[in-house]
Amino acid sequence: MLINSKLLKYFSFLISAIFIIYVVYLIVSSFFIVKNQFIDIGDATYVNQVRTDEYTTKLANFLTKDCKGDKLCQVQSMLDFVTKIPYKINESIARSSKQVVEQNFGDCDDKSNLLISLLKVKGYDEIYFVLVPEHIFVIIHFQNIKLNSKALYVNDKRFYILESTATNSKIGFPLKYKLEEIDAIVDPFKNKKLVVNKLEYK
Repeated sequence: MLINSKLLKYFSFLISAIFIIYVVYLIVSSFFIVKNQFIDIGDATYVNQVRTDEYTTKLANFLTKDCKGDKLCQVQSMLDFVTKIPYKINESIARSSKQVVEQNFGDCDDKSNLLISLLKVKGYDEIYFVLVPEHIFVIIHFQNIKLNSKALYVNDKRFYILESTATNSKIGFPLKYKLEEIDAIVDPFKNKKLVVNKLEYK
């Protein structure tokens, strides 16, 4: 009986320890989810759903398979794919790349998350979200490439607008908002707002 009691006691301790470790794991995981996905924009909180997973990588590689090293071809091919996904308002938070593609609809949050994720896995690093009233779009900087379209200059660096909700839109989509309407420019992969000292559209 004594042996059985000791075994039961040790077993109880083991179960308790496993439970405590699991609770700590959940707390730590929740902290990193909040840290990596939630960012305060004024009085609101934006939740990103960017992905650099295997699904997104395979999709990006498939979409750009005919472009070889042509960066403009790559970006336009991914943009074309995203803009062809039907626009539909998503009443919940933004969804993952896979959800948007499989469900075949998305709003500006969903489609911008998909687009910027595709760009990231193809090696484009200077890509950001631009948050304006009730909308979000993507901007991209090309090294040594200048297009015949106006660009958004952030701290004197040239970025072209990628509009994920306009069917057949091209790289360098025109800015439809006033500069003062830009609430934030965000790196969703670092979950940080850019410090913007100078902003021009020309």
